[in-house]
Amino acid sequence: MSRLRYICVHGHFYQPPRENPWLGVVEIQDSAAPFHDWNERVSHESYAPNSRARLLDDRGRIINILNNYAWMSFNFGPTLLHWMAASAPEVLEKIVEADRLSRERRGGHGNALGQAYNHMIMPLATARDQKTQVLWGVEDFRRRFGRDPEGMWLAETAVDTASLEALAEAGVKFTVLAPRQARRWRRIGEKAWSDHGGVDPSRAYVQRLPSGRSIALFFYDGIVSQQVAFERLLDRGEKFHARLMGGFDDRREHAQLMHIATDGESYGHHHAHGDMALAYVLQRLAQDPDVRLTNYGEFLELHPPAWEVEIHENSSWSCSHGVERWRSDCGCKTRGDWHQKWRAPLRAALDGLKKHLDHLLAMRGRASFPDPWAARDGYIRVILDRYDPDTVRTFLQEFAHTDLDAQQTTDALRLMEIQLDSMLMYTSCGWFFDEISGLETTQCLQYAARAISMARHFGRELEEEFVAALAKAPSNVAQYADGRGVWEQCVRPAVVDLDRVLAHHAISLIYQNGDDSRKDDAQAYEVEASDVAIRTRGAGHLAVGRLVGRSRRTWRKAESHFVVVHFGGLDFHTVLSHEYDPTRFETFASRLMATYRSGSLADVLTLLNHDFPGVEHRLDDLFRDEQRRIIAIVLADRFEDYRRAFTRLANQDEEVLNRLGKLNHPIPSPLRAAAMTFLDSSLEEQIEELIAGDETRVAKIEHLCERGRGWNYKPKAEVLGKALSEGLQRSMRDLRRADVAAAASHAERLLDAAAVLGIKPDLWQSQNLFLDAYHALTEAGELDDVLRQTFQKFAVRLGVAPSILGWRP
Repeated sequence: MSRLRYICVHGHFYQPPRENPWLGVVEIQDSAAPFHDWNERVSHESYAPNSRARLLDDRGRIINILNNYAWMSFNFGPTLLHWMAASAPEVLEKIVEADRLSRERRGGHGNALGQAYNHMIMPLATARDQKTQVLWGVEDFRRRFGRDPEGMWLAETAVDTASLEALAEAGVKFTVLAPRQARRWRRIGEKAWSDHGGVDPSRAYVQRLPSGRSIALFFYDGIVSQQVAFERLLDRGEKFHARLMGGFDDRREHAQLMHIATDGESYGHHHAHGDMALAYVLQRLAQDPDVRLTNYGEFLELHPPAWEVEIHENSSWSCSHGVERWRSDCGCKTRGDWHQKWRAPLRAALDGLKKHLDHLLAMRGRASFPDPWAARDGYIRVILDRYDPDTVRTFLQEFAHTDLDAQQTTDALRLMEIQLDSMLMYTSCGWFFDEISGLETTQCLQYAARAISMARHFGRELEEEFVAALAKAPSNVAQYADGRGVWEQCVRPAVVDLDRVLAHHAISLIYQNGDDSRKDDAQAYEVEASDVAIRTRGAGHLAVGRLVGRSRRTWRKAESHFVVVHFGGLDFHTVLSHEYDPTRFETFASRLMATYRSGSLADVLTLLNHDFPGVEHRLDDLFRDEQRRIIAIVLADRFEDYRRAFTRLANQDEEVLNRLGKLNHPIPSPLRAAAMTFLDSSLEEQIEELIAGDETRVAKIEHLCERGRGWNYKPKAEVLGKALSEGLQRSMRDLRRADVAAAASHAERLLDAAAVLGIKPDLWQSQNLFLDAYHALTEAGELDDVLRQTFQKFAVRLGVAPSILGWRP
């Protein structure tokens, strides 16, 4: 082997922003079940497993754990890292740690690359947006990794010369592209260009730019990358390793870089256990003296480009037609029987809106900022810490006029928020899939809706023109017909204003019950309640009081008195009144409560309608997670009635069910429904008690399973497995010197219950906690022989090989 061989595996880790644009939180997404939302699901399946990837022996036991990020090149979308910082901080910590470790191994060159901010298709963006996207991506990277990015990933690797200029101007040294994006190439100093046979991906190139700057380009191995992403190369680590090694060519005389680039979600989300296949390969390569695992920054320093290249303008890695996937019905699709004729009208509608929004900043922005565009570039600091008032004040001190009053401050922040939304609405996923009413496209349209609503505060009415343009975008779904139907049915009902926030809070007050641990459904707002009084009447409630709400993004305030009448069930009637005198309201509230206590509900509504004019709201105005919570509370009593009835029926018909089972006779649906409901709820109750510490419940769980075995009852593996997994994690967190034996014993009973149920709980996090506790006790010198034996015994149940604990049988 005449030359040292290098290998670099790059993962592009990304999810589109999923937060409700008005609330700043990701609401529940049923399609991601059993997880709350798709970010949480993909993190569980890919981002977290790659931070602690398993290496197994031939008996399926863990023998080593690898942080894949410390050995591969990677980039994470800034909007994904924003979510991760709040919702998966332990995963983000491992990612940042991996970059630090890689810098120590790679001569100061970290594995992490930056990314243009919100996955906008850069060749289709305005010059100003290209610049801001890069600057925001750089600033986000600094905040996360504590250094400037050497390289930056472009969304879909979509590129043109202007995009490369924006990268180079920001100090970015390189980016990574698909091989078909190279138009021609030559050795530096030669005159003749070549465009035959495809670009050689095993070296670095330099692209000269019109400004006089230059940027290094890497073109990944397209064939092997394709096999990883779409041809199940990750099914076996040995096969993956062999394919990477096969990418070298003995005829090459230069130092070869074998590198691939795929969506990072290939490793675990798209391909189950792909993280483990990757870990196997990375460990083998790290131990191979004939190759060197590297990253792009290190390779660039060791082997500067000896060749130059010119790109194909407006090209990408995921559209063979250039960038047409994001502006036309080019034929690229994920569902074969649907057209994408909506793509061009959607882009045209957003482009028209964008011109109005940019004009608004150019004209009205000067009343707030000496340089509105510089302010926009600097607004990323607020986005990264948007709910800290001191951060906002610092931003205003640096970029705004010094004499802004409260209203002008709100206007200044609104203008910046409009600009943020005007870029988020171009997130590439809005065009990638097949239907304008899809989750990703409606998310983009919601950003447009928020920008439009804020523009009204400046006297700009943009909705009518925008919706007229959307009407030219045909839908594949008859229910919507076109983009106007999507707007009216999916987007407009989702719009949030401060009144809706206040109504949401007013209804929620009835069911707070002192629970401060509930997830904040509206992080972008803060609401204070005062003079609240709540009365109960049968299944109904009455709540009155005063609310003061404030947007934490624009600092706009609103206050209102409120009345909520809950008639029972899911019937809520809420009224907000902004212009009610406090003294007068106190008198009115007393009369209303007296009427509610002794009068009819008709009298209550008559008094409310006559003496409390305002804006009405219903249960529909609750935000999605809180709506689900309240509905569950309201229906709980009814479900308990059903359960009692089904328990009686199941006990009464047990012999009939067993007899039918022995006869292999189909169980009539009423009998099956009653018995399944009884067993499902009973098992959930028993497991809940077992988790709480009552270990006698294992026998009762076994008895319930035996009752259903005669007629082929199957426990709800997903629900029960999730509960057992969470219980195991709780036990693993209790693994301390004084509690190890008790915690391990309790965890064993949970595993016994899982075995009885015939389900396999997710042990990933429990294994992590188990190993962390073992190593922590070892490092503290607190692990005596008794504790060591307890750990070693329980390791078998968790699928952990004794060798990882430093013990040989």
